[in-house]
Amino acid sequence: MATSPTQRSYRAPCPGCGAPVEFRSAQSTHAVCGYCQSTVVRSGDVLTRLGKMAELFDDHSPLQLMASGRIALDGKDVSFTLIGRLQYKGDAGVWTEWAAFLNDGTLATLGEDNGAYVFTRPIDPGREMPEAARFRIGSTTAINGKPYSVAYSGQAQLISAQGELPKLPPLGQPFGMVELRSSDGEVVSVEYAHMPPHVERGRAVLLEDLQLQGLKDESVKDEKGRQFNCPHCGAPVQVQLSSTKSITCGSCASIISLDSGVGGELRSAEQDEPVQPLIPLGSKGQLQGVHWQVVGFQHRMGVEPGDDEHFGWSEYLLYNQKRGFAFLVDSEEGWSFVRPTTGAPQMAASGRSATYLGTTYQLKYTYEAETTYVLGEFYWQVERGQKTSNRDFESAKGLLSMEQSANEITWSAGDKLASDAVVQAFGLGDKKDVLQRDDPGPFVAKSGLGCGTIILIAVIIIILLIILSNCSGSSGSGYRSSGGSFGGFSTGGGHK
Repeated sequence: MATSPTQRSYRAPCPGCGAPVEFRSAQSTHAVCGYCQSTVVRSGDVLTRLGKMAELFDDHSPLQLMASGRIALDGKDVSFTLIGRLQYKGDAGVWTEWAAFLNDGTLATLGEDNGAYVFTRPIDPGREMPEAARFRIGSTTAINGKPYSVAYSGQAQLISAQGELPKLPPLGQPFGMVELRSSDGEVVSVEYAHMPPHVERGRAVLLEDLQLQGLKDESVKDEKGRQFNCPHCGAPVQVQLSSTKSITCGSCASIISLDSGVGGELRSAEQDEPVQPLIPLGSKGQLQGVHWQVVGFQHRMGVEPGDDEHFGWSEYLLYNQKRGFAFLVDSEEGWSFVRPTTGAPQMAASGRSATYLGTTYQLKYTYEAETTYVLGEFYWQVERGQKTSNRDFESAKGLLSMEQSANEITWSAGDKLASDAVVQAFGLGDKKDVLQRDDPGPFVAKSGLGCGTIILIAVIIIILLIILSNCSGSSGSGYRSSGGSFGGFSTGGGHK
């Protein structure tokens, strides 16, 4: 357990059942009794019962109360203990945030973010924050003089809580939430449950880097507890991942929402016109030095503005227990490997370029995308028919993809892959011909051209000039790219 700071903890009987309720942090004002689920508020040395907290749904997270770890903050190695858990429901599903008690007596938050985790601490924004409704998706704002892009703006509500907590929002009552991201990977969350709004800032973290102790022990019993019957056809469905928000039935391919947890109310949606993945679900392979397993698959269609011709591509959701999630994308552009970004690239006012972590990427495609078929498990609430506006960028160093929905912008970044790399990674030599694509070439032109090439180009130019000079002069011309996607993902969202 993390070392406690030198301060007095407070313990008093629960006003509801008399069981002991303990406050370790002076910043904690609320607690949920572990015995009767009473929500109590502390005022000095007096505890007052506010009501009963709703039951937690089991999200099968490896984290639990009193798990401890260490994190580098401001150049120091700081220990912390998880003392509270909050479950929220928003526009794109349900997510969990953990109250972390630092050894300096302050509180921080370890929250879900794009299938991974982000560690944030309260900050003074240095100015009065505007109303949540004034934040427009994609616009830029400043916090303490630093520019941030508005990545999410919507409504959320507290649905359950556990343990020792800071001031709680009213249970089940919607409040505004805004998420800002910077081009160097920072996340700022602004919560409007109380006034003035609560502001926290932080960065993405890997659980393996937090040196966590006291995590839940995985067992066969726990795994069996994640089975349920499909609400559409009744066939058994097995949930493999702790972070799964949606899953498809292996028998009828219905999409099943797990936003109330396994054992809660299950909602399903039928699918027809099945699309079979070329890489089977469950396949394991190694890409960029990391072992991945294919846990989800979605097929998507796109169309460029002003065009009526659609193009399609497939995305394989990959999972690693310590690294989180990534996407292997199969499109007309070939194969690519991308991961959601924590920060938000800074897009030029013209929309023709974007800068991220010091690299500038040029716009290549703009198109509307729609999810048409899904299989497997997903860390966000995937739905057939989900639509986003997409932009794909590239540079000599890699790829960027932006997806925008009504209230959220998400980014992913990565690299192109050769077909042989995909074949070798997943041991699919028998499917080599099927998986073959136009492999990526260099992003920049080579330094020199041969004489034969120069002569050929000159001849082509002369022929084109002769043809154009004989034309009557059509007033317009048309151009359409081959389309495709460098690899985005449908509303995986921040803190969701």
